[in-house]
This record gives sequence, structure tokens and C-alpha cells, in this order.
Amino acid sequence: MKVLFTGIQPTGDIHLGNYFGAIANWVRLQHEYTTYISVVDLHALSIPYEPADMPGRVADLALTLYACGIQVDKAVLFVQSEVPAHSELTWIFNTITPLGELERMTQFKDKREQFRASVNVALLDYPVLQAADILLYKGEVVPVGEDQVQHVEFTREVARHFNSRYGDTFPECQALLTATPRVLGLDGDAKMSKSKGNTIGVLETAEQIWAKVGPAKTDPARVRRTDPGTPEKCTIWSYHLLVTPEAERADIHKGCTTAGIGCIDCKKRFQANLMKVLDPIRERYAELAGAGRKGIMERLDANGEKCRAVAATTMAEVREKMGLKRE
Repeated sequence: MKVLFTGIQPTGDIHLGNYFGAIANWVRLQHEYTTYISVVDLHALSIPYEPADMPGRVADLALTLYACGIQVDKAVLFVQSEVPAHSELTWIFNTITPLGELERMTQFKDKREQFRASVNVALLDYPVLQAADILLYKGEVVPVGEDQVQHVEFTREVARHFNSRYGDTFPECQALLTATPRVLGLDGDAKMSKSKGNTIGVLETAEQIWAKVGPAKTDPARVRRTDPGTPEKCTIWSYHLLVTPEAERADIHKGCTTAGIGCIDCKKRFQANLMKVLDPIRERYAELAGAGRKGIMERLDANGEKCRAVAATTMAEVREKMGLKRE
């Protein structure tokens, strides 16, 4: 099978955007590819964080990923910083990466605006580390949203630069676009993001979710209960597309356009269908965080060892081709 590589930062609770935009796709793809999933804690260092919180965030993310359906025997889930070769290969790729290519990256421009007071080299070099992440395992497929396609193309360029200078070593990976590239936040104005404070967490209780969904933005045309609406202009409708069966969606769509149902009714039906997805995840998480925690931590240790072995093979080839192998 082809090698798939993907990563996720330990930056807080997993929300619906993470789940439907990425993780649910990984759960499906793990059966079709040799799958590596990295908790990319080195990437998370590029923005301000609290060191004391990092170990707990890494462990919690691993538990959540397994609770969401990542299988221990199908995917290699590991912690990026436990494989030092990620950093070594990043430095090597730095030597063949033109500065101008990094300065043109959209994500760097966005981060530079967001973190004006703390723009560090890591924010600029982020794509190089990402390329090292993928190519260290000779990744061939990278599942991404549309906003990450530029990074996959950058990785392809890095592979080309290295192969051209030192000989054929790395594959030119392909972006595999997710079927749900963008999940709107509760504000309806931007994609769901922890930094925007507009998220629904996959581990939140029904009560916590309703506290967010109840007052959430809907179709602005529905000022009164009797006003007909346009579901396609409503954030809640976009969530129905993720969790509500097609036949029920048709009924809700008709009810909205004819004012047959109100926005509260629509939200309650969405929540009922959402909890059918989230309740099993929360139950599984509780099991893993309790009796299963030791086993999961041991699995991360074993996967780290496995990844270090794979990385060592790649780096031995890289060093030899670059003349870094001592006679």
C-alpha cells in the first residue's frame, strides 16, 4: 500500500472542524494506506504556549484520536518530538530551500499578521519541517483541506530540489483533498477554529453543546417564527449536512423554507443527530482515559520506536548521498 502521512497539533480540544474536516477521513483512509499520524508538538512550539500544559495536551490528543476511531493495528500514531530525525532532516532541507519560497507561503503571511509581537523563524520555517515530516517516511499521500494544498506542493518542490542535487531519494507526494474541506464556526463568519472561540468540542456534553448551539447564528431572514428561510444561508443547516440523514434533511429543508419549523426546532434536531455521532466517542474516550490509558501510552512508546527505525533508514540514505557518511 502507498504511504500516507498526516499530522495534527496538540493545541487544545478537538472540535467538529477537526473531526469532520480531517479525523473522520483518516479513520476511513487508515484501511487503504500504510498510515502515519503524528502529534506534531514541534510545530506547536512556533506560537506562544505554556510548557507545563504540553505533556497533557499531547496525551489527551492521542486518547481522543483513538476514541474517534484511529486503530492501533491500522495506523502508526506517534509523537513528532520523539523522533529526532524530523529536526535533522528539516535542517538538511533548509540548505536546499530558497528563502523566497518560504516568504510567499500564505500561512506564514497569515501568522505574521496574527502574531506580530512574536514572529519567529519557526513560523517561516514551518513548511520545511512539514516537508521533513512527510518525506522522512517517504509519504506518497497527504490528506489535506484546500488551504493546505500549497504546503503539499511545497513538499513536492523540496523533494525535487533534493532529488535533482543528490539523486533520486524522495517521492513527490500527492494531496488528497478531504470531502469536508471547511466547517463553519458557530459565528457563521469563519471556519471553526479554537483561536476564534467558535467551536463545538467532540468531547463536550449535550448540555455544553446546547449552550452554544441554542444562541448560534442562523438565517438572518428568519426574524420571526413565521418567516420562511433559506437553509443554504444558515450555519446550522451546514451542520445538518454532516450528521443528519438525507430523508430527515429533506424534511428540515422544507420546514425551513415554508416556515413549517422554527430555528429552535431545527437546532434541536441537529443536536440529536450530532450526539449520535459524539456519544460513542465520549464513551470510548472515558474508557481509554481510565483503564486504557496505560496501554495507549505504551502504544505511543512502541510507535515512537518504530518511527525512529524507519527514520534511521531514511537518514542513512540521505547522509550517504550528501557525503555525510564517514568512510
